[in-house]
Amino acid sequence: MEIKNKQVLGLQLPTDPRWVNLAEMRLEDILTDHAFCEMKAASACMSLIQLYPYLEKLVEELMPIVTEEWGHFRMVVAELKKRNLKLGPQRKDEYVHSLLKFIPKGTSKEDRLLDRLLMCALIEARSCERFRLLSNELKEDDLQKFYHTFMVSEAGHYKTFLQLAKEYHEEELVWERWKEWLEYEKELLANMEVRGDRMH
Repeated sequence: MEIKNKQVLGLQLPTDPRWVNLAEMRLEDILTDHAFCEMKAASACMSLIQLYPYLEKLVEELMPIVTEEWGHFRMVVAELKKRNLKLGPQRKDEYVHSLLKFIPKGTSKEDRLLDRLLMCALIEARSCERFRLLSNELKEDDLQKFYHTFMVSEAGHYKTFLQLAKEYHEEELVWERWKEWLEYEKELLANMEVRGDRMH
C-alpha cells in the first residue's frame, strides 16, 4: 500500500522533514513513545466500546483494532529488546492532550461520539504519515520494513474511524467537522516543537 502524500489522509501540514533525522538519532526514545502510543490507541478503542456498547457496528469494528493495537505494542517492545534497548517511562503526549481540548464540553453524548471518532481518525492519519516517513527515510532496511507495516495498518484504522463517524452522523456534518479538526491540527502542529523523542 502506498501513501503518497498528506492529501491522501486529509492532513493540511506535512511533518517537518527534520523530524525523521532527529528520531533516528534517538531510537530508544522514539520506540518507547511509539510503544505507548499503541497501548493508548488500544485503550481509546476500549473506552469507546465501554461508552457506547449499544452501538453494534462500532463494537464490531473496534474489537479487532483493540487486538491489533495491543499486538503492535508487543511488536515494538520486541523490537526494543532485539536491539538491547529499554522500554522507558511513558511521557505526556502533548499532541493528543492538545487535541482533546478541541472537543467541546457540555455537548450531547452523540456529539461527543463524533468528535471522539474524528480525533481518533486524525491521530491515525498523522501516525500513518509519520510511519511513511520512517519507512522511506530511515537508513536501516529492517526498520524501513518494520514501519511500513505500521503505516499500512494505521491507514486502515483511519478509514474505519471515518466510516464509523458517517455510520452514526449525517455525512455533511461529518465532513464539516472533519475540516475543522484538520485546520485545528494544522495550527497545533505548526506551533509545536519538533522533537525526535516523540511520535507526534
